[in-house]
Amino acid sequence: MQKTMVDSFEKIPCTIFPDLKEGSKYVASIIAQLIRSKQAKNETCVLGLATGSTPKTLYAELVNMHQNEGLSFKNVVTFNLDEYYPIEKDAMQSYNNYMHRLLFNHIDIDPKNIHIPNGSLPKEEIKEHCASYEKEIEEVGGIDMQILGIGSNGHIGFNEPGSSIYSKTRLINLENSTRLANAYEFSNISDVPRLAITMGISTILKAKKVILLAWGPSKAVVVKKAAERNMTEHVPASLLQQHSDCQFVLDEAAAAELTRFKSPWLSGDISWTPKMIKKAVVNMALKLNKPVLSLTNVDYNEYGLSDLLVEKGDAYEINLQVYYMLRDSITGWPGGKPNAVIPAHPERSTPYPKKVIIFSPHPDDDIISMGGTFQRLHDQGHEVHIAYQTSGNIAVTDEFVTRFLDFAVGFEEIAGINNEKSQLILKEAQQYIARKKTNQIDSAQIRAIKGLIRRCEAKATCRYVGIKNEHIHFQNLPFYETGTIEKKPMTEEDVQMTLKLLQEVKPHQIFCAGDLADPHGTHKVCLDIVLESLKRLKDEKQSWTHDCWLWLYKGAWQEWNIEEIEMAVPMSPEQVMQKRYGIFIHQSQKDMVPFQGSDSREFWQRAEERNANTASLYAQLGLTHYAAMEAFVRWHY
Repeated sequence: MQKTMVDSFEKIPCTIFPDLKEGSKYVASIIAQLIRSKQAKNETCVLGLATGSTPKTLYAELVNMHQNEGLSFKNVVTFNLDEYYPIEKDAMQSYNNYMHRLLFNHIDIDPKNIHIPNGSLPKEEIKEHCASYEKEIEEVGGIDMQILGIGSNGHIGFNEPGSSIYSKTRLINLENSTRLANAYEFSNISDVPRLAITMGISTILKAKKVILLAWGPSKAVVVKKAAERNMTEHVPASLLQQHSDCQFVLDEAAAAELTRFKSPWLSGDISWTPKMIKKAVVNMALKLNKPVLSLTNVDYNEYGLSDLLVEKGDAYEINLQVYYMLRDSITGWPGGKPNAVIPAHPERSTPYPKKVIIFSPHPDDDIISMGGTFQRLHDQGHEVHIAYQTSGNIAVTDEFVTRFLDFAVGFEEIAGINNEKSQLILKEAQQYIARKKTNQIDSAQIRAIKGLIRRCEAKATCRYVGIKNEHIHFQNLPFYETGTIEKKPMTEEDVQMTLKLLQEVKPHQIFCAGDLADPHGTHKVCLDIVLESLKRLKDEKQSWTHDCWLWLYKGAWQEWNIEEIEMAVPMSPEQVMQKRYGIFIHQSQKDMVPFQGSDSREFWQRAEERNANTASLYAQLGLTHYAAMEAFVRWHY
């Protein structure tokens, strides 16, 4: 169900959907309606198209409408927003390749009607090429509908902050933050081009209609800046406020910072549920830099919460209610405290011990995201199973493979082993790595070696914690095994493998990655697989599912907002160091992490700083100041 702008602070209409799939379907239906209305008048439909991770689901939906609903693209002319420079047209990371792979190869568009900036031209020809691109747009009557994404720094197309509102198609220097954000498409940051050709802001604003898409929590802050704050060239997307027919289409995560979500009491009447009260009071306390119990009636009035005072009474009583909610979320017993009756405890005391499954999308998410909790669950006597959902093989560098191949060869020499088959495999692998071209997809053999490296690291981590070998499950889910960053959608085989594991263990408690800010999408698919499996088991009336609680942790990319946290597990300085050493076991991910997204810190640094920040926020609100805290939210399936 979509949510539209009502009593809001937004200067650009925002339409909000529960998830990107629903949002993409909505935009695809608008595009289809435009194409068909133009067809009925025997007119050309001119679309401006975006690239990157944001519109992938939109293009999949358009392909589906062509293949299953008869949507024809024969009257469609397209102009792409941008392209890296320099880059060959058929390079895996080129937007030319991207558009053909995701859309053009699957529809009936006339190839002559496809226009994409050419990133392979000599530099001296670029200015003329850009002027020609502008002219081609004008000759077809301008763009009828322009699709946009938005960068974390507010860029649209590759128009970086500071781009003039009068800018046209041109060659532009990419900010380092943009290159880092797009590094997931390349082996490492050094391979990301420093330049790009992009349509200008003036070109974009000339489109008759503009739809900007934004998905996920990483876009929430910049969406608020673009939609609610004043226009500025420092946030290029904010310049869309002056367009007469512009719309933002968002999922709930990307809309989270908008006033109507962040502070809904400022934009109209609301229902004061306990969750809403907690959210309002916690945000007020943090903004005023006061402990919860020190907030006054004056604070409530000045912060716009007078309605809450009217409904609930004195500030002191509200403060106590919120303080108790925060206090009761803190526990050193993540599996529940045995032989204790604590009604407000996040977890049940019984049964004890519990059977627990920790689902880890990659072979290190368990220790990075919940290493302290992982250790506690084991030390407190629960039967802990670890399910490593994917091989994680693409995140191992060729240099690391070479190091292990050298070790294997040396080990065989020292041991006096002369196994012809293994030596042949080693020789083939060494030769492949030596001849491998930049950005070439690994062979199945190399992927298997990289997967083995990560599997060995994961097993070593489990030994470090104390997990038995029979409780370690390497699923190697098929959706992941493409050899590229781009993964397949969830498959039936993925679900069946997960169903089998769940039925074997019959857990009382499950931990999953709820970190949907993962730029590669793996965490989202892994969560969807678990949720689909649990739904089927519940539909089958499997009795154990009614006594199984699902907790979500966040990974290397982001943390839960403080008001969302339902279980916070504190850590001592010694436990923080234990967790760090556990992360260090994953040597292939240390120092230089491929595909690390826009954050240049190592994973252990991200984890420690995030956990320390959570503990500091609790302390700021008036609770005990621990060294660190791991945070969880319960998912009701």
